[in-house]
Amino acid sequence: MDQCELHLSIDYVGSSGIILSPEQKAALQTSLVILQSENKFKKVYFWGKILGIKDDYFIAQGTGKDEMTERRTFYSKDCVRWGLLPPATKPMREQSKLAKGRFTGDPSFEFEHVETKKVGDGEDATEEEETITIKEEDRLASVVADIDEEVKIVPRSAFVKTPTGQVVPNRSFEGLTVSEAAKLCSYMHFREPKLLLEKTLLQKANLDKSIDFMDTLEDDIPKGSWSLQFERGSGLMSLRSTLWLGFVFYHVPGTRKFGSVYVGTGEKNSDLPFML
Repeated sequence: MDQCELHLSIDYVGSSGIILSPEQKAALQTSLVILQSENKFKKVYFWGKILGIKDDYFIAQGTGKDEMTERRTFYSKDCVRWGLLPPATKPMREQSKLAKGRFTGDPSFEFEHVETKKVGDGEDATEEEETITIKEEDRLASVVADIDEEVKIVPRSAFVKTPTGQVVPNRSFEGLTVSEAAKLCSYMHFREPKLLLEKTLLQKANLDKSIDFMDTLEDDIPKGSWSLQFERGSGLMSLRSTLWLGFVFYHVPGTRKFGSVYVGTGEKNSDLPFML
């Protein structure tokens, strides 16, 4: 959700129960402009809010010219002072999955996970306990990266891939039509493709390399992990994720207005296959 239109865009997701107080709106509109200026970002987005037991984390992301790869994530507890989150490496993300339960709201808090390992063979085998500590700040960075990878989406043709490989906004994008907006194949995961590489040459024949360089939502597994609804007649389209409850994407058909926000506990819905 672009910080330039935050005060207007937040109303599009109000029907999903996502609201900001007037004080939070005012603080974000000021602090995000300062954040963009200090770090020389091309754009700054309000990513959402992760709910903790004592405090909540407000998340913002700054991007460079290439919006897919040049991205840095910040967090704040008061919408004024922002701290940089560490880059989420693959080992960090794997380790963070061991931490169970909700976030506390204290970035320095450490989760403890005890693993039991068997040492030796036969009758001489003994069990040893190994304690793994996971910092809440690292877990926060990992959850944001996981949500971005699994559910961050954009409309088809909203971004183009240049001959140099950069992913930039498409200036000729004028929004999806109402009929296009009702189809999951009109939305794409904003990440490097995974399933696209497995398609046959026949399936790739009708694709445009400059805009069809990402995976579409219709290929997502399990089927039914997205809930698409129209509001205000057909004046607003909302897509809600059932995998990460609290993630909402919106698009106003026929315009360039689209965005997404996540407000939730930062816990993945592992029961989804049993709910469908």
